[in-house]
Amino acid sequence: MKIGIIGSGHVGGTLTRRLSALGHDVTVTNSRGPQSLGDLAAETGATAGTLEDTVQAAELVVVAVPVKAVPDLPAALFDGKLVIDADNYYPQRDGDIPDLVDRSLSSSRWTADHLKGARVVKVFNTIQAAHLMDEGKPAGAPGRIALPVAGDDADAKRVAMELVDELGFDPVDAGTLDESWRQQPDTPVYGTDRDADGVRQGLAEARP
Repeated sequence: MKIGIIGSGHVGGTLTRRLSALGHDVTVTNSRGPQSLGDLAAETGATAGTLEDTVQAAELVVVAVPVKAVPDLPAALFDGKLVIDADNYYPQRDGDIPDLVDRSLSSSRWTADHLKGARVVKVFNTIQAAHLMDEGKPAGAPGRIALPVAGDDADAKRVAMELVDELGFDPVDAGTLDESWRQQPDTPVYGTDRDADGVRQGLAEARP
């Protein structure tokens, strides 16, 4: 697939490395511009691009930026795109966002509201970047880590789940974007590297 990755930090950089190694055509961008991504591009074979380059050509776009930066993304650019939201809301970093502080919205619903027209799927937010890099295993392997996948669009969710499996993790359907609070920070599945049954149990046990 042609995959665009917005953000070159821990998760964005890791997905650039992993997805390029799997043979996907990856373009990566960040807030500092393509010139800052030369080393990552040279290491991975990915293309360093502008935000417009990265999104326009992509079949799938990963957003891996601080949540506070989401409103700065030009929504029209994402219209019709399959967008994977790998973000987490951390108040100490992102500041006071009222809808997220009081949990009246899941962070992915808030993101989808900003990127109207995009088909948003929540995944990759529960796993440490180092484990995303190194802990993938073949399907059926004992101890394979599972990742919850939430979204409203069934086809978009299917594509995301196939990508999770390709990366070496068990995808678990976590419901809709409104239910994705169950995989946010401070929930049983966040950062705990559970298997598929454990993720299902953790999602069920999550409390608002």
